[in-house]
Amino acid sequence: MKFTLSWLKDHLDTDAEIAEIAEKLTSLGLEVEAIDDKAAMRPFTIARVLTATRHPDADKLQVLTVDAGPAVNGGKPLQVVCGAPNARAGLVGVLGLPGTYVPGLDVTLGVGKIRGVESHGMMCSERELELSDEHNGIIDLPEDAPVGTAFADYADLADPVIEIGLTPNRPDATGIHGIARDLAAAGLGTLKTPPVAPIEGEGECPVAVEVESPVCQGFALRLVRGVTNGPSPAWMQKRLAAIGLRPINALVDVTNYLTFDRGRPLHVFDAAKVAGALHVRGARAGEEIVALDGKTYALPEGTCVIADDNGVESIAGIMGGEASGCDEGTTDVLVESALWEPIAIARAGRALGIITDARYRFERGVDPAFDEPGLDLATALILELCGGEPTRARVQSMKPVTPKRLSLPFAEVKRLTGLEVEPERQARILTRLGFAVEAGLESAEVTVPSWRPDIDGKADLVEEVMRLVGVDRIEPQPLPALAGVGGRILTNAQIRDRAARRALAARGMAEAVTYSFVSHEAASAFGGGSDALRLENPIAADLSDMRPSLLPNLILAAHRNAQRGQGDTALFEVAALYRSPEPAGQRRAAAGVRRATAGHGGAGRDWAGNAAPVGVFDAKADAIAALEAAGVPVDRLQFEAPASDWYHPGRSGKIKLGPKTVLAEYGEFHPRTLKRLGVTGAYAGFEVFLDEAPEPKRKATRTKPVLALSPFQPVRRDFAFVVGAEVDAMKIVRAAEGADRKLVSEVRVFDVFTGASLGEGAKSVAIEVTLNPAERTLTDEDLEALSARIVAAVEKATGGTLRA
Repeated sequence: MKFTLSWLKDHLDTDAEIAEIAEKLTSLGLEVEAIDDKAAMRPFTIARVLTATRHPDADKLQVLTVDAGPAVNGGKPLQVVCGAPNARAGLVGVLGLPGTYVPGLDVTLGVGKIRGVESHGMMCSERELELSDEHNGIIDLPEDAPVGTAFADYADLADPVIEIGLTPNRPDATGIHGIARDLAAAGLGTLKTPPVAPIEGEGECPVAVEVESPVCQGFALRLVRGVTNGPSPAWMQKRLAAIGLRPINALVDVTNYLTFDRGRPLHVFDAAKVAGALHVRGARAGEEIVALDGKTYALPEGTCVIADDNGVESIAGIMGGEASGCDEGTTDVLVESALWEPIAIARAGRALGIITDARYRFERGVDPAFDEPGLDLATALILELCGGEPTRARVQSMKPVTPKRLSLPFAEVKRLTGLEVEPERQARILTRLGFAVEAGLESAEVTVPSWRPDIDGKADLVEEVMRLVGVDRIEPQPLPALAGVGGRILTNAQIRDRAARRALAARGMAEAVTYSFVSHEAASAFGGGSDALRLENPIAADLSDMRPSLLPNLILAAHRNAQRGQGDTALFEVAALYRSPEPAGQRRAAAGVRRATAGHGGAGRDWAGNAAPVGVFDAKADAIAALEAAGVPVDRLQFEAPASDWYHPGRSGKIKLGPKTVLAEYGEFHPRTLKRLGVTGAYAGFEVFLDEAPEPKRKATRTKPVLALSPFQPVRRDFAFVVGAEVDAMKIVRAAEGADRKLVSEVRVFDVFTGASLGEGAKSVAIEVTLNPAERTLTDEDLEALSARIVAAVEKATGGTLRA
């Protein structure tokens, strides 16, 4: 929203400087985005041409002597070379001195020679000063123009332009009158705009109006006969040009002027070009219009339009049509002031791709009570500038304006903003803003003015008081301390997620973020593919199902890396997977995939020997590391083979805590699964179900226990047991650990042997047991007794025997 300072002062009686006005506007919520103080125009000076002689070496150039006044060159004439055909002795024009920037040419003048003759400046045309497109000659001012004065002051070009950024909730500030109202209420002057005088007119408007669309909430029309259309006066043209509008003719300029002056868009029709009555209706299929911008628009069916017997003449609330536009030949003009439903105007403008000043205001909400006064104000301006005789206004479907009444408890200002504002001052502020206030002792009944559709509740009234008192008056207040010691912020689930990420990244894996969708084939390969998890509108054909597992996307990501030369890839992701559409079917998981030789110890070729391809134990180690980071007691884990069908049946397993809780699955992938995904190579992966991890026990204190180190030498004993081939080594380890939990500190498998000497279906598993005494050195008898307990525990748990 742009306006000039002089335009603002048409509505506001103030002596404030522009800097003070800008500061106050910003404090009121009408943030000033730019100020053009017209400093570029100030160096140009009014000068008189004393003599004009032909250039000795150029037929089209003249050498001028120019008087620029006593302040320039000590009052001595300057020599200027000029090529304008109207340059002559006695002409009063505009001189740009050396060092002046010429905006129309984008150059800075200097003293130079033109065809050998020195020139000390430039006589300027209107286009060179960006006043118009005229460039046939230099500016020719009246003879009485004061030589030596600034041209900007003489031509009223030094009027600063202020640009503010409007929020959508302030339609009242789309007019300069509304901005002046805010400034006056803030104490920066007095609002001086008089009420609009009604115009009675003579006779009825001969053009009938039929309103058929609910988008129209009011329509006022008047005919003005006998107008003389032509250029609008210079003062109006200057103001319109200053805010970026191109003056067209008086009738059109009046509507543009009032759009910015009062925030009231209007439209004018050439009455001679209107056939029959005006119909406000929805557009029909196939209708189109050549609009005032010269473009043809195909109108979506139902778009609100104004039509006559010839067809569509205007897109309601957005833009008029070229066929009924006013030009210099217009003698009878129809002036229209209508009110339109904001959402419908916004929808139509977006569909057509048209952005106009009228649409900008109607979609935010124009003052419904200013429909007829706006018509009267436009009529008065037309009569002043163009003459003519008005008829009475024809008003149709005018929606009654019912003002909103709100209750404002005075204590709300303190509660919501922290500002101490006396009730009398609150009432005074709202009254100055145009609200009707009936104040009591503790509250006030407030009637909202018609130009403030954004005011809906008492909080909005508090905001109005706060705006005028000043947001900068609100003292910053510290938040109250809720407790002496800050509590934990993250949830257990968030802590587990972060811990799993850190652990897997520390094992050399790169984190990936993949889509939550997979192809139907990939979902079926990993236990999904049900209709309940199919997407109705997938973003791509190969992303049709919610993922039942994190693994397919990670495998495919590793495959894409391999296709681009990065074959040894280790990726992980911590995210959600979906087993059913119910909330319970969404599970949080940490999954990882290793490809080719990307093991924990390194990848690729080396002089000491090539790295082995990844396998089941790489995936198992990754899964255990993630579980340990998530707080799972890894010393109590149980292992079971095989894992789900998408893993290799002989090279995979499940990690359980108790007989039913499955914490993770790991292993090499089934060749059939890899084939369904269209990938090749060695792949091993895991999936840890973080939701299944037990909640950590709350400790009374986070203090670490006392470090207790045994002063006695640890003792190691080896045992070899012959067990069935189907027995897990972990059963042997757990049984040995349980033989004496005080003395046994570690049990480790160091050898597995199968052979004919053991018999068919048997294997030998050797373990190393570390004993760590804490009270005394163990004797031979102690060791024999403990060894017997270990052997007995293993034999009972596995059915095996001690190998001879």
